[in-house]
Amino acid sequence: MKILGIDPGFGRTGWGVVELVRREPTFVACGCITTPSTMKFPERLIELHRQLGVVIKKYQPQSAAVEKLFFFKNAKTAMDVGQARGVILLTLHQAGLSVHEMTPLQVKQTVTGYGRADKDQIGKMVKLLLGLKTVPKPDDVADALAVALTAGRVV
Repeated sequence: MKILGIDPGFGRTGWGVVELVRREPTFVACGCITTPSTMKFPERLIELHRQLGVVIKKYQPQSAAVEKLFFFKNAKTAMDVGQARGVILLTLHQAGLSVHEMTPLQVKQTVTGYGRADKDQIGKMVKLLLGLKTVPKPDDVADALAVALTAGRVV
């Protein structure tokens, strides 16, 4: 079973695909969807929808997992990311994927064993668990793979 993990953002959305073979995760692919700040906000949402659709079509996941919103100091950022999450959830459901939502705490505890793990710790554990040569960059990509790994343990 292929699982698409997503770390939602509105300027940059990380994604990672992990395949479970006899409950063991293997790395398939990862990347980042970026939308230029020069685009108008609605156009950025459309571009996010389009690019995510390309990822889904190319890798054919059976399920997806999206990290839930966490506390933001900046209300505008929270609103923008919330709208991007809405587009992501819509795109996943339109593709017929079963969708799981994970809190950052769930992801950190599952991947590192520690609910207050930092980005560096998450990246190192993703590298270790998937047998990668380097830590996936940027952090959004490592986080997305961590979300997929967490979903693999829950599914």
